[in-house]
This record gives sequence, C-alpha cells and structure tokens, in this order.
Amino acid sequence: MTDLPSFTAADVDAQPTIDLPSFENDDAVDLGLIAVQVIREQNVSLAVRIVLRGDVVFQAKLKKTGPGNDPWLAGKAAVVEQFGEPSLLVKLRHQEAGTPFEERTDVDHEVLKAHGGSSPIRVNGEVVGSITTSGEPDVVDHAATAEAVRRYLAAR
Repeated sequence: MTDLPSFTAADVDAQPTIDLPSFENDDAVDLGLIAVQVIREQNVSLAVRIVLRGDVVFQAKLKKTGPGNDPWLAGKAAVVEQFGEPSLLVKLRHQEAGTPFEERTDVDHEVLKAHGGSSPIRVNGEVVGSITTSGEPDVVDHAATAEAVRRYLAAR
C-alpha cells in the first residue's frame, strides 16, 4: 500500500459501526474471519482482535505481527471502551480541536492509545466489545477494520 488513506473526524463518524440486537461469540468469530479476509486481500501486516464483554473471543496475527502488537490492540480497544466510539475518531476529534490526545495529562497513555484501528461493537446501543487491528500506520489499521465491519453488516 503506497498511498495512505486519509480521514477527517466527519469521515470516520459517518462510517457504520456494529449495533445489533445481539452479538455473541459466534458472531465475533464470523467478524474475525471477515477481517482476516480483508487483511489478506489488502496484503497488509495486521493483527486482529475481537473482545466481547471483556473476553478475547477472536485473535489472529498475520505476516509480521506478534507480541509487540498486543499493547496496541489492548490500548486502542480501551479507547473504544472508555469513549464509546472508534479510536481514530477520538484521535481526530482531539486533533481537530487543537488538543492532541497524546498531550492530555488526565489519561494513562500506557493504557489508552488513541490511534486508528478499533471500532465498537454495540448491542442495542451499549458498547459490549470491539474489533481492533494493529500493525500498519493507524489509518491503514482503521481502513481494514472499517472494511471488515462494512462487509460483516452487509452479510447480515
């Protein structure tokens, strides 16, 4: 991938996220398998993790990903859990407001990583989990996650 995708907060806010009447382990595996397909099609080096109700239900590490991606997967998912919206959206809203997330002194930056790649999974409006990718520049991570979510929703 030579040209990195570019997003504004409005772009990310307009993208679909998962909000369904139910979402269980089998759904998480289906979503994870779609994400693996997207990652392979895009020929990128990404790890994908789906957390549901605090439990890692699906995880795959493709190409050059490994243990070094784990803190990023957890940190991006923690942003989704805390803010209830995609991790890239949190980052971009802060940037567009002129206050980069990294400069906030009221958050633990070892725990919360506002970088693209994580999207909420909601059941009836309540965040119950996330799908997160890590391994490439964060806009690439976000694009892969967003495409997996789009395909998952289209297949339902």
